[in-house]
Amino acid sequence: MIIAAVALSASLVLGKGLPTSAPRTVGMSADRLATVDRVVRRGITAGAYPGAAVVVGRKGYAVWQKGYGRLSWTSTSAAVDATETIYDLASLTKVIATTTAAMILYDEGKLDLQAPVQRYLPEFTGDMKELVTVEHLLTHRSGLPPGRQLWKTARTPAEARQQVLETRLQQRPGALYNYSDLGPDILGFIVERITGQSLDAFTEARIFAPLGMEDTGWRPAASLTARIAPTEVTPPRGYPVRGEVADEAAFALGGIAGHAGLFGTATDLAVFAQMMLNGGEYQGTRIVKAETVRRFTTEVRDHRALGWEVAAGERGAGQYLSKAAFGHVGYTGTSLWIDPERDLFVILLTNRVHAARARRPGIIIADVRHDLADAAALAVTDEPLLRQVAWPRRFRVDQAADWTRGRPLAKRPTTKPIRK
Repeated sequence: MIIAAVALSASLVLGKGLPTSAPRTVGMSADRLATVDRVVRRGITAGAYPGAAVVVGRKGYAVWQKGYGRLSWTSTSAAVDATETIYDLASLTKVIATTTAAMILYDEGKLDLQAPVQRYLPEFTGDMKELVTVEHLLTHRSGLPPGRQLWKTARTPAEARQQVLETRLQQRPGALYNYSDLGPDILGFIVERITGQSLDAFTEARIFAPLGMEDTGWRPAASLTARIAPTEVTPPRGYPVRGEVADEAAFALGGIAGHAGLFGTATDLAVFAQMMLNGGEYQGTRIVKAETVRRFTTEVRDHRALGWEVAAGERGAGQYLSKAAFGHVGYTGTSLWIDPERDLFVILLTNRVHAARARRPGIIIADVRHDLADAAALAVTDEPLLRQVAWPRRFRVDQAADWTRGRPLAKRPTTKPIRK
């Protein structure tokens, strides 16, 4: 459960993000970083999302930490605060919670990446399932389909769990990359079987609490609703969603799933990112070993590491992060990219699934992610290679390619626009 944050002013206090610093003190250009403002605000004015939280960090400091716009489209909605606003993190759950839990168990010798899933979950049976390994789950090469409409077929979380385990493979394990939410779900079941704890309890005890990530967790308390950015307006469950996981399959699984369900703030994620940059440790608290961080974040195949994606010029990583960079994105409009070669990270949290006014909000958020990563990477001034890279004449948000194609928007509930 997320614990409500206490108002604290000192930036060095564990649980309220990283200490802040001027860009120049960590080898970055403040003028170039200012492009972040234009990029993120362009997405708001285009109607892709009502607000956003951004943190750019380098060398142990947050150098750009800011909220933009509001939690929703109404003029009376609260302004976004990078420290206080809680977002549905969507598929960032896969890496921040589920993959990190797997890393911990791998460290402890309790999880064998080459072992068949059936070693841990004997009930995972069916044609060719004996060939599925833990590594296959982490690299999306298990043969499982992308997902299942559990909200249509399961009446309880237990039924939803059983249906995940009974899902038939679409191809031979290891043969093809096929991004699947079911793989992380099953990995979450493995974590629970090994530890004897629920996924939320284990991740709270072993990741979030030790790091002071007090606004990160599952199924937020009702007392936090005012701080949570709303998501879907007309979902299958029949009512607007705020403070419940937007992903319908994760909701069917009880709100706690290996692929989605985690909520958190941008400043909490900054602490997590710094822990990864530090090789698994933050302020004297070690979460995983440095060699485990390296193994799980090194490309295996098809631009995938173990749980993580690696930077490949797309998927929000931009063009200028190093080849060692890794990260992930989330359907609700979230992203996290970490570049160990430059000791740099970039976090973007939005709720682009909330009553988007743009025709193609998915295209817009992809361009914003891309430009944000580029602006951060090109703001680095203490690397000779980057000093030789010409500053782009136009970013993707300036070109707005394919932003307005497609059918007209459906009529949205009447709200007052935000005045900028």
